Order: sequence, then structure tokens, then C-alpha cells
Amino acid sequence: MSSIRDIWTSKIHDLQNKICTAVEEEDGGAVFHEDVWERAEGGGGKTRVISGGHVFEKGGVNSSVVFGEVTPMMTAQLKIQGHQWFACGVSLVLHPLNPFVPTVHCNYRMFELYDEAGNVVDRWFGGGTDLTPYYLFEEDARHFHRTYKKVCDKYDASYFARFKTQCDEYFVNSHRNKERRGIGGIFYDYCRVDADHDVNHWMNFGMDCGHAFTDAYLPIVQKRKNLPFTASHKYWQEIRRGRYTEFNLVHDRGTLFGLKTNGRIESILMSLPPTVRFDYNYQPTPCSPEDELLQACLHPRDWV
Repeated sequence: MSSIRDIWTSKIHDLQNKICTAVEEEDGGAVFHEDVWERAEGGGGKTRVISGGHVFEKGGVNSSVVFGEVTPMMTAQLKIQGHQWFACGVSLVLHPLNPFVPTVHCNYRMFELYDEAGNVVDRWFGGGTDLTPYYLFEEDARHFHRTYKKVCDKYDASYFARFKTQCDEYFVNSHRNKERRGIGGIFYDYCRVDADHDVNHWMNFGMDCGHAFTDAYLPIVQKRKNLPFTASHKYWQEIRRGRYTEFNLVHDRGTLFGLKTNGRIESILMSLPPTVRFDYNYQPTPCSPEDELLQACLHPRDWV
């Protein structure tokens, strides 16, 4: 149906391999365990999970190549028009053991729609990388955002500001007074070919963003993973993990898409942290480091 999808799929698998190798080297103890699965309606994926490591308490780096017929439910609820669909992407979440190391998420994907003859009638790209710290280190936030600004500027000087804003507006627990899940990064979706941007533009942009993950995140891990922490630090980490869980289950479009297309539940919920707290009306002490982090999540900042 599409040679583009074969090229993209190969790039996704290469990206998954590179990231897993880098994460294992950084952890220095745990390794990824791979679970290859098939989807009855079409396609499958490779779920790779790491747990109980020196650095990463739980994490996953997943790739999926799935396809099938557009169902009436997809048309009604997901507003997808076509006869058949295809989606391929990589998605990762890493939950560190040390509360001074941030959780991180990234996802890069391509979606295609076909008519009854198998012709491509629509194609779009999306993705992003965002950071969820538990304690705020401004130099880490600057490093993370500057790394992605450098990638964005290579393609279009307007991209970073545009995609940062979309990230700030997307990863929001709107039911909690517009509290952000973290301090953002970049996020883009439904990016299509036009007169100024061919398919290679969006494929290369997505891959460069994906490969920038290790440069953006792992230097932060190296600086913070050996900092001493207390039970109270861990308590706050679990409070914030609760907010992370709320967003993923209530608002995240990727989670909802997986559930509505009979996706593999273990892979979909891999993103959830291993331990969380849902304390009633928990409020950090004003002007404390915990409160500083919360304020950064309530009011997005220009970290660059």
C-alpha cells in the first residue's frame, strides 16, 4: 500500500534499538526484556520493558506496526474517514528510582489511511518528547528545551515555539485547574505534506527528534542519579506520579486510541508508574521545593 510506511517502519525499529542500548548502558544493571506480540486484526509490535534497575525503577520502549479496517466506532469517536488504516511508531516512558531524576516520555509515529483500492488518501506525522521532574533544577530544564530547540531550528525557526506551546497545552490535567503533567518539551500532531514540506521533511524531522532523546535526557540522569534522597522525597515523587497516571488514563489520545482499536492492554498501560499516591487534597508546603515544582507545572515558562 505504501513504500513510505516500509521506510518509516525500518527507521522506527532502528530508533528503538539505539534508545534501548543507551538506556541499558546508563542503568548499568537491568536490561530490557522483549515481548513480541501480534494483533489479531493486523500487525503487532515489540514491547521492551526494564525494571528494578540501579537507575530506572520501571520503563518501556515500545514499537508497534498495526493496521486494520476503519470501523464505524473509529469513524464516530476518532473522526477517521477511510477504508483501512495503518499506524507505526515508537513510544517510551522511563520512571527513575531517584526522585531527583525526572520521568521522561517520547513518542514518534506515522498514520496512513487508504481507500478500498489500497491507495493512500491521507497521511500524517506526530510526536514529541516531554519531561516530568519531581524536583526542579532550572539548568536541567534549560538543557532539555535547548536540545529540542536546536533540532527544531534545523528544520524551521518557528517550530520550537509552536511545538512547545502545543506541548504545554496538551499535557494538562484540565480537571486540576490546568495543572501540567510536567515542564513540557515539544509536541506536534497531524503534520501533513504540503507545498513546502514533503514526506521526507516530516520523516527526517521525527527521526532527528527521536534520536535527540538521548542527548536531551541522559545527561540529566547522569547528574542526578546518585544524589541522596529521603523517604519524604520519595513520597512527593509518588504524589506527582499520581498526577501522571491521571493524565494518561483520562486525557492521553494515544492511550484512548489504543483502547478503542483493541490495542494490547499491557503495552498501552506500560506507561504507568510502579507506585503512586492519591492523598486527599494533598498540598505541598508553600515556598518549599515541592511547591516550586508545582508552580512550574501551573505556569509554563520559557526555559530557553
